[in-house]
This record gives sequence, C-alpha cells and structure tokens, in this order.
Amino acid sequence: MTHGFWNGFWATLISLVVTSLFELLLKPRPQPLWQRPPAAMAVHLASATLHFAFWLLVVQRPWFALVIAASLQMVIIQVNNTKSTSLREPFLCQDFEYFVDAVRHPRLYIPFFGIGLTIAASLAGAIAIAIGFWLEPSLYGHADAPWSLLGTLVLVAAATAVLAWQLPRLPACTLEPNDDLVRLGLYPYLWAYGRLTRLPIDRQDNDGAFAPPAGLEPEEIDPATLPNVVLVQSESFFDPRDWHPAIRRELLGSYDALVAEALQAGRFEVPAWGANTVRTECAVLTGFTPSRLGVHRFNPYHQLSTLPVNNLAGALKRLGYRTVCIHPYPASFYLRDRVYPNLGFDTFVDIADFDIAERDGQYTGDLALAERVQKRLAAADEKPLFIFVISMENHGPLHLETADPSVAERWVEGGVTDGCEELTVYLRHLRNTDSMLERLRDSLDQGGRPGILGFYGDHVPIMPKVYARHGEPDGFTNYFIWRTAPRSGDNVRMTLPADKLGTTIYDRIIDHAGKRGAN
Repeated sequence: MTHGFWNGFWATLISLVVTSLFELLLKPRPQPLWQRPPAAMAVHLASATLHFAFWLLVVQRPWFALVIAASLQMVIIQVNNTKSTSLREPFLCQDFEYFVDAVRHPRLYIPFFGIGLTIAASLAGAIAIAIGFWLEPSLYGHADAPWSLLGTLVLVAAATAVLAWQLPRLPACTLEPNDDLVRLGLYPYLWAYGRLTRLPIDRQDNDGAFAPPAGLEPEEIDPATLPNVVLVQSESFFDPRDWHPAIRRELLGSYDALVAEALQAGRFEVPAWGANTVRTECAVLTGFTPSRLGVHRFNPYHQLSTLPVNNLAGALKRLGYRTVCIHPYPASFYLRDRVYPNLGFDTFVDIADFDIAERDGQYTGDLALAERVQKRLAAADEKPLFIFVISMENHGPLHLETADPSVAERWVEGGVTDGCEELTVYLRHLRNTDSMLERLRDSLDQGGRPGILGFYGDHVPIMPKVYARHGEPDGFTNYFIWRTAPRSGDNVRMTLPADKLGTTIYDRIIDHAGKRGAN
C-alpha cells in the first residue's frame, strides 16, 4: 500500500471532520455531535462516509471527492439558512425536489437565494471541477490501485451496513423541523423525515368528511336550488392594516364591504408562512389537519396524486356541480395536473389560457382571473358551477418590481419608509385583488342562480426588510364566506383553521339546498 491508498485514508478522516464542522453553520444550529443520541451520531458518520465514498468512486480522486462532498453539503446549508430566514423553517427532505423545480421555474426560487450568488456558485463549481480533474491524478493510476478500490468498497459496505442497522433506531421525530434538526443533526434529520414519507396519510377522519346530512342523499338534492360557488385562494393575501396602522383603511374597500355582509368571516389560521401554498390549499380542499397528514403536511400532493380522498370538489361534483380550477401557472407544478383530476375537478385552466399581456408585475394579474371567472359564470348551463381560483399576482419576490412612490403616498400615512419598497409593491397588488373581488361579487349578484363567494389568503407574504423595520405579522391571514341576497343578520365572526373552511362552505351549500320535487 503506497501513496494512493493513504491519500484516500486521510481524505476520508478529514471529510468526517469537515462535515461535522460545517454543521455549525446551520440555522438553527444542531447540538454538538457528541451530545446527540447514539443512533444519530452513527447515522451522521455513516452518511458522511457514504457521501464521500460515492464521489470517490465517481471521480477517483480522494481530495477532489472531499471538495465535492463538502461543497454539496455547503449548498444544502446555504439553502437551509435562506429558507430558515425567509420561511422560519429549515430544509426538509421533501425540499430536494425543489432543486429540479428551481431549474423549471427559476423565478419562484432563485431570487430568494440570490441571483448573483447563484451565478457565481455555478461558475465556481464548473471551474472547480475542471481544476480538480487537472491537478489531482486518478487514484487508480497508482500501483496500489486494487487496494484503493477495495478500501473504497469497504467504506461503502460499512457505511451502508451502519445505516441499515441504526436508521430504525433513530429517535422519533416531533415533526417540528427546527426542533428535530437541532436534536438530530442534518443527516439523521433528513433520513428520519425521508423514512416517514413512506407512510400513507391517515384518512380516518376524512372518511366521513363532506357528507350530506343523515337521511339526505346527493341524488335527492335539486340542482336548481344549488348556488354557483367561487372560491378564491389569494396568493400571499392578508389584511395588513392592523399590523401596520399607517395603511389607510380605504385600501380594501370592496373587501370590507364583502366582509361586512359575509355569512362568516374572520382571521384564518394557515399551516404555512411566506410560501408552501399547497399546505393551505390541501387543508381547505380536503379538511386534513396537519396531525392527520403527518410528515406529508409539508407537501401533501405527492400522496394525493394517487390516493383518493373525500374533498370539497369531489363532494360538489356528486351533487351535480361542474368543477373548474383556474390557476395561471403550469398545471404540472406541485403535481396539480395529477392531483386535481383525482380530487374530482372536471377542468384545469392553467397558464396556457393566459396571455403575457395579462400580467401585472411578474405574474398574471387578478383582474385577468376575474375575467375568466365572469366568462364561465355567464356561459353556465343548467349545472351549478364550482370554480376554484388560485391567484398568482401577489407572489414574490416583490423586490424585483419597481415601487411606485404615488402608491405609497396614497395608501400609507406619511409614506413608506426607505428600504421598505416591497410594501409599496404589495399594496398595489392588494388594490388589484380588491378590484377582483368587486367584479366577482357583481357577477354572482347578476347571475341566474344564487351564488357563494369564498375567499382566503394562503399565507403572509415574504417581506424581510419590511418585517425587520415594522415587526413580523403573526402569520394569520383572513377569510370570508359571502352569499348573494337574501343576507341574514346572524353573521358569524370567528377565527377559523384552514382545514375547516372547505367543510364550512359545503355545509352552507347543503343548508340552502332543496329536495327534488319539493314545493
């Protein structure tokens, strides 16, 4: 055994040290390796060894393999820290798929990481690869190449054996990602969450959801008595006026009028902060609570793309509704092209139906969505309509848009503080949302059958500089359920969790439904 073997030996040891030191850069920072449960320590060391050994087999250069393994770990750390800062949640096992999404939909992700940093990192990676192959000779070019290969294979086998032995012994996860990362460390935390994704969703409570009252079968309900239903999931919407009292009340005039007349309205408890729209979306449509979803609460649509569950769209379809989703983004994003037919939607209108001229800011404007809904309502036949709208206009990154000073002067007492231009951009988009609501209300009011308009925000927006100056909101958004005349005086005002909104709307529909042949 000569130079090549010992290079591999020392590179392996150093890779374990580097991996452990790099973890100190994580936010939140894991507890020291020696303070973790024994299984977590073993999984960390085995994972780091296996990662290094994999790259050693690929590039055949131990020091270059060390650099690659350390660099990839640093990428995860940087992404984790960016996510923790923006979304108050660390990197998850399910987030690996977002690396592919970042290539397909770069505008949604790259600006939060930093466009300049992304370009610099890509160039540095390409240069490093070229230098690595040039500077370091192949391990298998030495006389002890068979020993080097044998040593690498032993590393792979030993690390794999330790993982198979210790992964089932990892402590149970709390499904509070910040706590689990601190307690277990990066590698064991990712492994633990990944293993949980193999478990199915607990559908126990869902079996009886969205069912008509006892004694009333769906086929007994007269479709002519059913209202058209428009439910809007408004991107990054929350009412900012109480959080920032300088914002003028007149900003959301149409919204206020609808809330005043709404059957039910209030603050909305959502399972997401700043992003992860599908968490709120799934809760509303299916009624699943985070506890029932388990680890799938972080991205439920992987399961729902193949798993049939009771949900609002499917229940309304059984009542005779024509079910439509309108979302001005590719239907393949978040697997909606597979999930939504499985939920019972007849039609999915995605970005292909919209023109670039209909953008307002970076994405399709809310007024374009209102126009699509109005056309659907005007063309409705004897079947009632359920239209689920997923907006995009308010989606960040808001700092990529140029703030209009006149907007700040009009809607904020004293104007917007320097450095808080994101708020100006956000308020302009909220005005468009308000105009959309006015148009939807008018369309439902003028229709030939009763109408219900549901509305909610999926999460608060990402505005880190604004929050640093004015404080963070509490994460609640807002919702309302409005119905065309007659409007009763016993309107409900209450905070509602996202998993109760869909069933509440369904119950309101059933309450006003009539039986076939009834006078």
